[in-house]
Amino acid sequence: MPPGEPMAEPESLIKYPTDFPIKIVGLNQAGFEAAIAQVLRTHAPDFDVTSIQVRESRAGKYLSISATIVARSRDQLDALYLELTRHPMVRVVL
Repeated sequence: MPPGEPMAEPESLIKYPTDFPIKIVGLNQAGFEAAIAQVLRTHAPDFDVTSIQVRESRAGKYLSISATIVARSRDQLDALYLELTRHPMVRVVL
């Protein structure tokens, strides 16, 4: 590539739209599930909140939320991950 030419963006390995599973872990506190559902709906308006699965850790300190959204673009996923990782109730996003 000649100097000064912008690098081409790598081709996405994900073909959109696609069902995209996501797992969010946070402290077991009131309002965690509702807060995460709101973030998911913001970035995936067609998300069905009744499909959320919640599990409590063995000691009960953490909750993990599993959900599947319809991902329509990399930009959508990037924005979703950014908001989730910055959320004060969230510890880990997978």
